[in-house]
Amino acid sequence: MKFLRSVKDEMKKVTWPNAKQLRKDTVVVIETSLIFTVLFYIMDTGIQSVFAWILQ
Repeated sequence: MKFLRSVKDEMKKVTWPNAKQLRKDTVVVIETSLIFTVLFYIMDTGIQSVFAWILQ
């Protein structure tokens, strides 16, 4: 029970984001994910092309 009381006390200290901040952070995460997706696709395609050219 001491653990649950500690958890409850700690949860009272948490500052939760408001709706505007949550939307902003969500957009940043989605944009970053899309950018990395495109970068990994470009790098993967490039490396694949280089290996295909070398192995011909």
